[in-house]
Amino acid sequence: MNPEAQREPPVQRIAHAAMALCLGVMAVAVFVNVVLRYGFGSGIAASEELSRLLFVWMVFIGATAAYPAGEHMAFTSLVGMMKDRPALMGPATLLIRLLVVLACALLAWGAWQQVVVGMDSRSVVLGYPTALLPMPALLCAIAIGVMAVLEIVKRKPLDLGHGAEVE
Repeated sequence: MNPEAQREPPVQRIAHAAMALCLGVMAVAVFVNVVLRYGFGSGIAASEELSRLLFVWMVFIGATAAYPAGEHMAFTSLVGMMKDRPALMGPATLLIRLLVVLACALLAWGAWQQVVVGMDSRSVVLGYPTALLPMPALLCAIAIGVMAVLEIVKRKPLDLGHGAEVE
């Protein structure tokens, strides 16, 4: 087994496995649909709905897994210039984490509103509750928000990654 994979927390391994499963099912569904449409003149209508649903879940599972690994886009240039002024790093780190929590709260609020609207309607072909489409955004926002709050409470230093190269 890959040494990097062995050091992953179990939650990361589960997230990566879930994303791989989503991607695998999407690939098979789309491939079979393409072969049926072009080879036999008919397709599977559920393939598109299933692929869309799995893609949304895969993206938000990936976003949630990327946060603790420090793999989200970050504006490290400005913060990287503060390395010479350690007194500014604490307040800058707090401000950044508070902005992350605010963004998560706004995303969660909007996603929750969409979940509520989707509870009463069903998808056209598969018939699943359309609340399943915004649900991963809600769960992702809650998970990242909780992680950011824990980082604030633990006073975890900001991980600038890659040596904080100023670009």
